[in-house]
Amino acid sequence: MTQGLVSANLHSMIMNPPLLVDERDGYAILTLDRPASRNPLSETMLGALTDTLTAFAVRKDIRALILAGNGPVFSAGHDLKEMTEHRADPDRGRAYFEDILNRCATMMQLILHQPQPVIAAIEGVATAAGCQLVASCDLAIAGENAKFSTPGVHIGLFCSTPMVALSRNLSRKHAMEMLLLGEMISAEDALRFGLVNRVMPAGDALAEAEVMARRIASKSPLTVSIGKRAFYEQAEMSVKEAYIYASRIMVENMLARDAEEGIGAFIEKRKPHWTGQ
Repeated sequence: MTQGLVSANLHSMIMNPPLLVDERDGYAILTLDRPASRNPLSETMLGALTDTLTAFAVRKDIRALILAGNGPVFSAGHDLKEMTEHRADPDRGRAYFEDILNRCATMMQLILHQPQPVIAAIEGVATAAGCQLVASCDLAIAGENAKFSTPGVHIGLFCSTPMVALSRNLSRKHAMEMLLLGEMISAEDALRFGLVNRVMPAGDALAEAEVMARRIASKSPLTVSIGKRAFYEQAEMSVKEAYIYASRIMVENMLARDAEEGIGAFIEKRKPHWTGQ
């Protein structure tokens, strides 16, 4: 790629960013904004999500994040055209495939490690890595017309990386049903499977996600951050290890100023004042 083309692409991304960021009082909405190409998790989109999540991780004033998508598709997953171009590489694309999948895995794990809860607001379709993105979020709200699938099996490419997030959110039978059949499931089935928390009338997913974000933003940010981290940590442990770990976390939480303030406010029947300490 020539220097001129690199500069042109960079200028285009600056003037027309793939990810729109709208900061509200206590939360922010991150909107995938490549509707013409079905909001793919392309190189530029993955980079924008990674950079934005990293920047918000140190923000004390933003206490929740919402992920949404412009257009009729939330996200169609990886940009297969972008990936296919590298089959002409000397290694048939191996190095590129490893790199792009590593970038995607890093971004998905950033969501898990994000101190703020991340809420997906889905209208339309979420497929493959787009479905993985939904499953990686802490909470998910779907419009009643939303649909979900991991269709890689239809084209000879099992959705192995989306499987990681699905198998940790759905029952094994439901996860295997999605992965082996590759069929679209409805928003109601996604609710039944455990992929989403709530189903709203079409067009209302974002509004409901904002209601959740505002409620989360009203809590102690320290407590929410401690709880989110502890939830995912203990989930990978045995029951005995989890109780030991959770007890230690709860003692540390109990000694925090916000816990002292919250318990005092409850006893005194007043509204707590959170300091995040």
